[in-house]
Formats: sequence, structure tokens, C-alpha cells
Amino acid sequence: MQLEDQGGAKYGNRDILVSSVACGWRGLTVEHRHHPKGEVESFQPPQLEIAIATGCDPDCVVSRTGDRIRQHTRVEAGTLWFCPAGVQEEDIILSEWHDALHIYLPPARFVDLSEVRGGAAYRPEAVPYLGGFYDERLRRIGAGLLRELQAPSAAGSVLVDTLSIELTACVVDSYSPDTRRREGNERDYKLDSRRLRRVLDHMTAHIEDDVGLEDLARAACFSTFHFIRMFTSTTGMSPHRYLSRMRLERAKTLLSLRTMPIAEIALACRFSSQSSFTRAFRRATGKTPQIYRQQS
Repeated sequence: MQLEDQGGAKYGNRDILVSSVACGWRGLTVEHRHHPKGEVESFQPPQLEIAIATGCDPDCVVSRTGDRIRQHTRVEAGTLWFCPAGVQEEDIILSEWHDALHIYLPPARFVDLSEVRGGAAYRPEAVPYLGGFYDERLRRIGAGLLRELQAPSAAGSVLVDTLSIELTACVVDSYSPDTRRREGNERDYKLDSRRLRRVLDHMTAHIEDDVGLEDLARAACFSTFHFIRMFTSTTGMSPHRYLSRMRLERAKTLLSLRTMPIAEIALACRFSSQSSFTRAFRRATGKTPQIYRQQS
């Protein structure tokens, strides 16, 4: 089963509000679904599923059985459920409707984290079968993924990769018995000037291309987990924010040259549409692209 097939196999292909399947995301799949009152048939997931309620009927209760555990959860916005890889969920019963963000996290992310931290492998199947809990960090990561689904940004690929890595570390550190954090000296988390220059050169050379976090990490010759921490420590901002800023500066230059329509500039700077470009540009500069061009 492919990663993107898990949601459809478990819940069907109806009532999907928005999905990442067509977005080309790497490292995880995300779906925002509407769940009507009813039952979901037995299912054994190949990847860890994380569900976060985003809205519900005030009387909604979710009852489910998995790993020989019966759970009853009164649903509120932000309520979370884990269904680990390999756990047979015998049934899910919904007393009323609710909407939920479903995140499917593949085993490869746990392998990446294991390689960075050393020691025995982190096992995705070691994550417990949990339901009806709240975690602000997980909720925030889910909200970031949903925002990117609804309004793709200029550096969306890097943002999604970063969030998937943060999500994996959060799940392992907070909920897995395999947790083994390894601390290091802060100077160990700095990029030297040569590696940093390679990364920035790669960003510049591919500013109009679809750049992923793995591409940037490869330019620095580090794993993605190491790269995020080291780049952020060195520059003071995440790779996603840095690349977004570079693309906005590129957009300013193109606007000032007055040789391209605004819609073409938006696409050249990796925005999904002119409207999403306008929102991001106004948020960063306080002006619309049209006003900026007129005043340049």
C-alpha cells in the first residue's frame, strides 16, 4: 500500500475536504476529512496515523477498539488520537459528526531520527494506541500543515519537510518508550561558512524551482534532522523562512523591473497563485505587489 492510499483504504474517498496527495509533499501525507455519524470498519495501518479534531457536533463521542484497548472520547477541537503502524483497529463508532486532520507518518522518518541520534532504532510501532488527549505542540504542527494545504506558500516543500521532522521528534520524545535524547554542545549545531555558502548558493540557483529540505541538507552534507537545527542556529531563522524571504526579495526585484505581469512573478517565485502571493507580500511589506510596483 502506498502512503497516500492509507486514508482512502480506511475511510473511503468521500468527505475529503482537502488532501496533500496532489501537492507532491515528501515525508508524510495529510488529509482534512469530514466524518459523519456512523461506523468505520476494521483496519490495520501500515503507517502511524495521527488524527486531530478541528470541529465537531457538541455531542460527538468517538468509541474505538485497538491493541485490546477500548476508548471513549468526547470530541473537542484539538482532541488527538494515535493509531500506530500494525495495530488492528477493530471498530470505530462516531455518535455524531466531526472534522479531523489526519496525518500519515511513514516509518522512514523514524529511521532518519534514529540515524541522527544513534543507538537502537526508533520503532514507529512502539508509539502507544492513544485517544482523547491534547498536545499543544502537535496541534500547532497540525495547524501549520493545514494552513499550507489551504494556502500553499512559496517555500511550502521546505516547510512541510520541517514540520514532518518536528512531528516525528515530538511523537518519539513525548510518547515512545524508545526515547533517548542526546545532548551536545551548542557549537556542534553551527554550520561552518563553507557549508552555509553551499546551501545559500543552492537556494539562489534554484529560487524558481521546487526546492525540498532534503535538497538543502544534501548541499550541506548533513541529514535533514541535523541540518534544520544547524541552519537555524547559524542564521537565526528556519530554512523555510530564509527561503521565503529570498523569494520575496526576488519578487521585489521583478516588480521593480516592470517586465513581467504580477501573475507570472507569483509563479516564478513559487507561489501557488497570484492571490496567495499578494497575501504573503502584503504581510511582509505592508503593501500589495501592485502598489509596490507603482512606488518603485
